[in-house]
Amino acid sequence: MANTEFPPFEYPKGYQRFAGVDEVGRGPLVGDVVTAAVILDPNRPIVGLTDSKKLSEKKRLALFSEIQDKAIAWAVGRCSPAEIDHLNILQATMVAMQRAVDALSVAADFVLVDGNRVPSLEVPAIAVVKGDLRVAEISAASIVAKVTRDQEMLLLDQQHPHYGFAQHKGYPTKAHLEAIEHYGVIDAHRRSFKPVRRILDLNR
Repeated sequence: MANTEFPPFEYPKGYQRFAGVDEVGRGPLVGDVVTAAVILDPNRPIVGLTDSKKLSEKKRLALFSEIQDKAIAWAVGRCSPAEIDHLNILQATMVAMQRAVDALSVAADFVLVDGNRVPSLEVPAIAVVKGDLRVAEISAASIVAKVTRDQEMLLLDQQHPHYGFAQHKGYPTKAHLEAIEHYGVIDAHRRSFKPVRRILDLNR
């Protein structure tokens, strides 16, 4: 998708199947870091793709359904809170991206990753700064990852209604921090993240 703040993206020449990759959930204190990989079908364009954070929830859900229907392939990868605590969030994100690309039912021959870092992959890949605004495949991946993770936060909210996960999606809001202090840490919390670690240390 064109964006006036950044130069238009030029796809590397000589490749057919581009997979866009993006992540959601590096900042939250709870749950998996979720990534997605999407290969779009140039013969079945999807109108309105952009950074998932710029879309309403209703629009994200509609686009997610359209991506599922029209994409050549899409897949989700993740790392659990335990893996995040073991690896650190950056390395866990890279592993989750590898898992998403590996899970594609049709192999990509080039991977476009949002941001400034690229995981180790079997196929050529480049990082694209602001890719979720500039590259349709990355926009689609950002939507798939966000919808997937948001739905998981709604399920977690049903299991642990006192924490407000449906509202803050696990991010370190004032309400979330107060809930952790009052109700304690659950298994889905990332123990290596400072606000969680601080509360665990206090309760030792």
